[in-house]
Amino acid sequence: MNSIKITFPDGSVKDFEKGVTGYQIAEGISPRLAAEVLSVSVDGQVTDLRQPIENDATIKLNKWDDDEGKLAFWHSSSHLMAEALEAIYPGVKFGIGPAIENGFYYDIDLGDKVIVEADLKKVEDKMLELARTGEKFERKNVTKAEALDYFTNKNDQYKLELINDLKDGTISFYTNGKFMDLCRGPHIMDTSIIKAIKLTSIAGAYWRGDEKRQMLTRIYGITFPKKSMLDEYLKVLEEAKKRDHRKLGKDLELFAFSAKVGTGSSIVVAKRSLS
Repeated sequence: MNSIKITFPDGSVKDFEKGVTGYQIAEGISPRLAAEVLSVSVDGQVTDLRQPIENDATIKLNKWDDDEGKLAFWHSSSHLMAEALEAIYPGVKFGIGPAIENGFYYDIDLGDKVIVEADLKKVEDKMLELARTGEKFERKNVTKAEALDYFTNKNDQYKLELINDLKDGTISFYTNGKFMDLCRGPHIMDTSIIKAIKLTSIAGAYWRGDEKRQMLTRIYGITFPKKSMLDEYLKVLEEAKKRDHRKLGKDLELFAFSAKVGTGSSIVVAKRSLS
């Protein structure tokens, strides 16, 4: 049987050739949809647009306004950041780099090197440079032995630990440009749709959340398919900072902070009426 039935969110059903991809389905609907779609949910599982669909399935084509679309976009952005970091800091080792509610992060080990917030602009610029080349996100299934061999040669103990916890036959790598990572996905088609980048902060994070393990450097970031979206996001962040109750209270002389009381504590001072 060479055809499969694809059910769409509106309940309509269409026949497609077995092995059709989410991108090909989007392309057949309209060029505009193909340009905007970021991932595809197949029977509720979010996957890459290049993944062949081999059986009858219910699908949903995910765009930016869908959480599943942002997931793929920001997960791909974490890999783009990792590629930029590896280019700037050769020998850097990588922990995990997931998408989160607003953006993404990657936990890294720079060895004896240190990265500070002033360095983030350099990483952003490198990310934009790489994004413009339209690097494809290519998936490859590998055996556990192949995965262990690759990261042994790379001398990355964090990835080796993660691989040891995985079952053979369930492991995949993703490549974008010169960077290859252990990853389940999903990812967007290529980097060209990442148009605006802001690396927002740096923090410390214990490896696998264990305070007895290595302290890694966590870099947070967020990306958008349009610069105007980033501008609006940064504007909202700035407004939120202005409304922060601690800052507002000090500005209006409603309360003060004292080292004698203790860190994080406040003294209410009835100095001014708001009425």
